[in-house]
Amino acid sequence: MNHSWQMSEMDTRFTLHFIAQKEGQLLREALTEWRISKRALTAIKFDGGLLTVNDVERNVRHPLHVGDRVEVKFPPEEKSEGLAVEYGELAIVYEDETILVLNKPAHQSTIPSREHPTQSVANLVCGHFQQQGLASTAHIVTRLDRDTSGLLCIAKHAHIHHLTGLAQRNGAISRQYEAIVHGHVAQDIHSIIAPIGRKETSIIEREVREDGQFAHTDVEILRCFYLQDEPLTHIRLKLHTGRTHQIRVHMAYLGHPLVGDELYGGSREHINRQALHCVSLKMLHPLTGKSLQFTSNLNEDMQRLLNDSLA
Repeated sequence: MNHSWQMSEMDTRFTLHFIAQKEGQLLREALTEWRISKRALTAIKFDGGLLTVNDVERNVRHPLHVGDRVEVKFPPEEKSEGLAVEYGELAIVYEDETILVLNKPAHQSTIPSREHPTQSVANLVCGHFQQQGLASTAHIVTRLDRDTSGLLCIAKHAHIHHLTGLAQRNGAISRQYEAIVHGHVAQDIHSIIAPIGRKETSIIEREVREDGQFAHTDVEILRCFYLQDEPLTHIRLKLHTGRTHQIRVHMAYLGHPLVGDELYGGSREHINRQALHCVSLKMLHPLTGKSLQFTSNLNEDMQRLLNDSLA
């Protein structure tokens, strides 16, 4: 795809540049091929965006000539209502004009909730963007539960969020996790395919149920061990779908709840959260298509469990 992007010093609007490849193609059709959503086009038209061809403002019915320079200026974004801008530490693994990849600590929410309205990743990202003079809100691409640590991806713009959403639906964003679970997992378990839905008696809890949404998790056994005579297993997991609490529900369903995961039958004797960490994130760059791969070491608390078992 022939395009580039920029944000000029004066104009904070996110801007993409394309070169027309088809003679006589309407601008609207070209924009669809360039994966600009109908929603984005509506926002460009009514909320302060701009479409130009060879530096002249045009509407979507304008016919293009091969080699025409098309510029798409998206309107400035409004921060979500109720999302307070806060400043604090972010462990940034990667950042460019389009995405931000963070290493999230345990005990930090991805987005604010009623119980934890402040200091979420989203709050701090809004502060980070504000310091950069970026007119954007936090678009969470890959979300983690409050007590899960590890890699998390954020889009810096609604259009980039749209592109990463398409990539997720096509299975082009791949995440791997490591967990420590109760019991010794049987060596012949490689995949869990079991639908997940909300438990009728709870707003938060999920369960495997026939009328749930399709959910698929791959499991690889790294090591079976004992900690104070209790059998535990260190596993690596790959998500093929992104259901709420998917790994936690699937492992509990197998009879091997995550260590520390009290909601799903785990014990907090060894660790005060579910022992789950996102260790790897692979994706294609939303604009350049370049392959990106990020890794993150296990948090100290999980590492300590593994080390104690060797002592």
